[in-house]
Amino acid sequence: MSHLLVFTASLSLRIYEIPATTPSKKPVHPVRVISRAHEAPVHVCKVDPTSTYLASGSADGVVKVWNIRNGFVTHVFKGHGGIVSALTFDYPQDMSSVARQQKMRLITGSVDTRLRVFDLTATSDSARGGKPEAVLEGHYSVPRGLDVSLDGKWLVSGGRDSVVLIWDLSSNQSPLQSSEKGKGKGKDKAFSPTLVRTIPVLERVEALGILRPDEDLTGSSSDSDVVRFYTGGEKGVVRIWDGKDGNVLFSLGKEYTKVGDDQEEQRQIVDVMYVPAISSVVSVHADQNIIFHSLSTRSLTRQLIGYNDEIVDTTFLSPAFSLSAVKERDSHLALATNSSLIRIYDIRTFDARLLDGHTDVVLALDQDANGHLLASGSKDRSARLWVPLKAESRDSAVDWGYGCVGICEGHAESIGAISVSKRADKDEGSNQPKFMFTGSQDRTIKMWDLTGIPSICENDETEPSRCKSLCTHKAHDKDINALDIAPNDRFLASGSQDRTAKVFSIEYVAGSGGRAPRGELKLIGTCKGHKRGVWTVRFSRTERILATGSGDKTVKLWSLDDFSCLKTFEGHTNSVLRVDFLNAGLQIVWALAVSNDERRIVSGAADSVITFWEDCTEEQNDEREAARVTLVQKEQDFQNYLAINDYRRAIQLALAMQQPGRLLSLFRDVQTDGVDPASVTGRYSVDEVIRTICGSELAKLLQFARDWNTNAKTSRTAQGVMYAILKLRSADDVVKAFVDEQDEAALMGDSRAVSRPGSALKEFVDAFIPYTERHLSRMNKLVQDSYMVDYILGEMDDGTFDDMDVDSVYV
Repeated sequence: MSHLLVFTASLSLRIYEIPATTPSKKPVHPVRVISRAHEAPVHVCKVDPTSTYLASGSADGVVKVWNIRNGFVTHVFKGHGGIVSALTFDYPQDMSSVARQQKMRLITGSVDTRLRVFDLTATSDSARGGKPEAVLEGHYSVPRGLDVSLDGKWLVSGGRDSVVLIWDLSSNQSPLQSSEKGKGKGKDKAFSPTLVRTIPVLERVEALGILRPDEDLTGSSSDSDVVRFYTGGEKGVVRIWDGKDGNVLFSLGKEYTKVGDDQEEQRQIVDVMYVPAISSVVSVHADQNIIFHSLSTRSLTRQLIGYNDEIVDTTFLSPAFSLSAVKERDSHLALATNSSLIRIYDIRTFDARLLDGHTDVVLALDQDANGHLLASGSKDRSARLWVPLKAESRDSAVDWGYGCVGICEGHAESIGAISVSKRADKDEGSNQPKFMFTGSQDRTIKMWDLTGIPSICENDETEPSRCKSLCTHKAHDKDINALDIAPNDRFLASGSQDRTAKVFSIEYVAGSGGRAPRGELKLIGTCKGHKRGVWTVRFSRTERILATGSGDKTVKLWSLDDFSCLKTFEGHTNSVLRVDFLNAGLQIVWALAVSNDERRIVSGAADSVITFWEDCTEEQNDEREAARVTLVQKEQDFQNYLAINDYRRAIQLALAMQQPGRLLSLFRDVQTDGVDPASVTGRYSVDEVIRTICGSELAKLLQFARDWNTNAKTSRTAQGVMYAILKLRSADDVVKAFVDEQDEAALMGDSRAVSRPGSALKEFVDAFIPYTERHLSRMNKLVQDSYMVDYILGEMDDGTFDDMDVDSVYV
């Protein structure tokens, strides 16, 4: 795999050469761009088995075949009855079972429901748009999937008419049968594929392909005469078929149920790719999810989510956490987006899973104290409880997932807030929470009994249990937006659109002796002061403090002793939707989720971007301290070099430290103290340094001289350094110095490095000359003014000193 070919919306074809080196952040530029590859947008494209040719089909019914390496068109085929909907190459790679010459063909499908077969090895007439060898009719809707077996014998086609057709490409007609009106003169038999089987698949097919004969599928024959193929379509699952019997061998993926028409359209499969090297098929879905399925284990191995939509809520999860596996804490992240599906990411590999169960958008998420259990609330007026699936293998990085084990139903409106009890039992074998609260737009808070919820889901197909409501409390006058349980499980805080936050005491009695558990809420305080609805509430983990965030753009801290406002934080330019505490200093950070060790924060918003933040204060302090120590050592070295007159090392060190001030002092001292009469700079050793320093150091020295030249006080030193450089170095050395500096900056990855040769030198000259001319004009004016001073002094002394030598007068 050496090239990547992309057709853009601007009708251009871009060919990229995939770098063979390790991944880098540098952009990869196309090696060839064809500005107008087609006259209409390209809908399908396909590369031949030898990776030599690319076929592209556009909306104007034109198919072009391209030479990938050289970027020119080899064939153009017209005459399709509308948009080209499918393409595939027929190039037999196993000729053992086909008694015909090896040739390359192109098979196309279009919206006129016909399949056309073109011979790519024919004469140049075909390249200019020749007629197809055969036109196959059998579909009654748009064909979307085409594939040919490795031996070139079978063609499988599928379309939106919910059927798959199997064609025999090895069947031929005699010359008499193929000739019309006595015109048949060839000795070769005419190419005439025949339809051998029609298989109803009962769903619109968007992609299909043929599996290799040697693919190991348990329970299926590997005979070369048996065609085994896969299909993907509107139901969002990949099905493996036996072409001989027309039966489904097995299905990969989960067929979503109880969803709306718009969501069903988003979850349908738009393409499927077969990867024989790892015995997997990869399905691409309309909602930009990419799912890897293993054919050998018949399980999902990896899932990539390309788009998350608006991020509503998020929380950390720890499916493998235990007292013996502390490193597994906060290893996963659950997201509630503008969808009924909950997304769970493995933070280490970014492998993902989708949790299906809710029938409307999920609004709230929460976890228990150990991170095993996930609770979700939705617009479908229900809350669901999810726990890790039982792993069938020891590879936790691949074999993982969550299953629904509980449903809480009873609210009359959407559930917008949810909170699970925070205390975990010390006994590792019994770490499930005992109760949970949900808040709804119906203005009530419900308390749910979770004592019968299992910690592991044995099978995600098992029907979840129904949770019992312990109490229902009319809490607010408007929608409830937020809930939070105190770390000791004794208090519950709620925030509402009625601009108040309320604190309740929790009374819970566990069931024993055949008695059912009991729960009750009692209002103990109301926090009033926000001017708009309260969107978030959070208890402090160490102090008796409650934090609230509101639509009035403020965050308030409340005392749990008398429910008075302790402090108001202002500065936000919009509503505060989430607030949480970081106890390393008791400061507040606005976020969606904070890890258990409080070192990582995850934030998400309507821009569909998830941002991971990590507390690196200690590392930054260490780096600053190390930089300070290094600077002190270098400054001491600089002073030592000056003391022993080692000007070479002193100048090189000052250039490396980027300290023009120290270098300016050095050149001032050289020009004034102990000047060597025949030296250009004032010291022979400094002359030798300027004569021999490398190109990048010379460029830095010139840039420092340019900066000194902008000030009248330092211009004399700048002119002296510039004079010395022009006297001791050639013009070629100066030009090469700026080139070497550019190369060094590019090697260090500096994006500000100038890319045009000679531009840095031009910028230097353009900046140095104007100030030099200004200084020259100033000196000329001073000389002129000195003549005026001489004249005035001569008139004032009335000729007294005219006959005297001024140098001999002592004062």
